[in-house]
Amino acid sequence: MADLGRVRALFAASLGFHIVFATLGVGLPLMIALAEIVAHHRRDPVYRLIARRWAAAFIVLLGTGVVSGTIVAMQLQLLWPAFMRLVGQLIAVPFAIEVVAFFIEAVFAAIYLYAGDRLRPGWRIFSALLVAVGAGGSALLITDVNAFMNTPTGFHLVNGRLTDIHPWQAVFNPAMPTEISHVIVTAYLAVALVLAAFAAAGALRAKSAGEMAYRKRELAITTSVAAIMAVLAAVTGDLAAKFLAAYQPVKLAAAEGLFQTTAGAAINVGGLADAATDQVRGGINIPGLLSWLATGSSHGVVQGLQTVPPSLWPPVAATHLLFDGMVGIGILALVFSLAHLLTQRRPRPWVLGALVAMGPLGMLGIESGWIFAELARQPWTITGVLTTAQAVTPQPSAGAFLIPFLLLYVVLSIGAVAALRAQMRQQPPGEAAVGGPAAPPHGIGHGKVVAEP
Repeated sequence: MADLGRVRALFAASLGFHIVFATLGVGLPLMIALAEIVAHHRRDPVYRLIARRWAAAFIVLLGTGVVSGTIVAMQLQLLWPAFMRLVGQLIAVPFAIEVVAFFIEAVFAAIYLYAGDRLRPGWRIFSALLVAVGAGGSALLITDVNAFMNTPTGFHLVNGRLTDIHPWQAVFNPAMPTEISHVIVTAYLAVALVLAAFAAAGALRAKSAGEMAYRKRELAITTSVAAIMAVLAAVTGDLAAKFLAAYQPVKLAAAEGLFQTTAGAAINVGGLADAATDQVRGGINIPGLLSWLATGSSHGVVQGLQTVPPSLWPPVAATHLLFDGMVGIGILALVFSLAHLLTQRRPRPWVLGALVAMGPLGMLGIESGWIFAELARQPWTITGVLTTAQAVTPQPSAGAFLIPFLLLYVVLSIGAVAALRAQMRQQPPGEAAVGGPAAPPHGIGHGKVVAEP
């Protein structure tokens, strides 16, 4: 117990590092496939170059993601043995199927990256789409395990022992539809924002008409996807909030800083949720909106934190702050994506500058969402079944590895950035946009980018 805080910090650092590369690994294949589709439909070789450059980045990110994912898997076994024993009995199915999804992703990534130029356009697009399917499938299956942790089903707990276990009921747990849909949509949103940020930065410093033409096409596809995904994120987020009201009311109450069960509950935008005074200090209060979002009626009753003992409360102030930050970033993503789409013929510098800022904010939104999901479930690792204190390893010095792993992540980050920069230098975007030579990034395909027949 004395080492619980350090163990949690170690695993949080590992998972937080991995989430960045996992999210990029999920979203990039979809963006690559969309660029290939647009290139073929419009017979525009510049979109083909966009797909190539994104594929070059995908190689680096996939490799780093495999390393960080292996570290997370290892730490799950070493740091949380009681949790893994329960997972092995209850919900091992998604882990088993995820191997198949990763196999599909890896095989078709190899086909697309190293044989794509030898394939006809239709088969190349098909292989890119299957990479996206495999990457998305892996994310959905792993997320399903997290959904089970929020709403465990498919078993009975009798005198501390698991009985009557039904693995498929555990897989199709109540949280699965809303959590999976929201996670995949926000992953696509974050990646579109990251790519738009690089495109906007390139547009601001473009020195030739060819590079500007390339950046405009890049911005068109990334901001279109970002705008669509921002709307879908709002829809899936609303469904998730309604789910929380029905299945995890304490989590929703912590997110909104609602201490007392209330009819006509208000939404608190911003402010500090103070558990000592049972109120939110500062911020904007919108009466009735929380009840309407949670129950469909502005006079509906929303359960407050005081319905459970304070020992079962998550950290309320941090939970409320993370939730507001996540929602705020989603709103900004929609606003600035639409702003660019409305001004894309003559891009406005202030819009491009805002899109540059939205890249890191998009990834911050992903991190905030996952931290919120885990923090707001505390003190439980598996809700109502296993607390975090019960799940942790009994080894007293496990948390001592925090600093070495942090140094490892710094080294991996530096290496990934250096590799990405080297890959991007292999093909300056301006040359191909005006019909110049277009050798692919090192290790990807052969020949040059040409208009397809």
